[in-house]
Amino acid sequence: MDCIHLTGIRGYGYTGYLPEEQMLGQWFEVDVKLWLDISTAAKTDAIKDTLDYRSVISLIQHLVKTSKFALVEKLVATIADSILQECEHVTQVQVILSKPAAPIPDFSGKISIELTKTKSNPKAQND
Repeated sequence: MDCIHLTGIRGYGYTGYLPEEQMLGQWFEVDVKLWLDISTAAKTDAIKDTLDYRSVISLIQHLVKTSKFALVEKLVATIADSILQECEHVTQVQVILSKPAAPIPDFSGKISIELTKTKSNPKAQND
């Protein structure tokens, strides 16, 4: 299976366990790996035969900006499920959600959650 990687998708959102995270918000960064068959698009050179990744970027940015969950685990699962639901060509997705500036005293690293999901009933290519 072929893959499309989208990295460094940034968005400001309000997901977090601490009250200030849900009130003040913070930056999130998302990387996704999308599994799909690109062989038809490689022959036809037609966008309809592949994934228009602009729609995936917009979907992710919208979910980060509008979701308000206590846990990033819920946000990363919501992103993965939404991509699988909205993108007919995608059969599997890996989402890595990072908090580059987690509000933890004396910690300058970043927190990341990685989730891989497979479409349970892939749609037929000609749907």
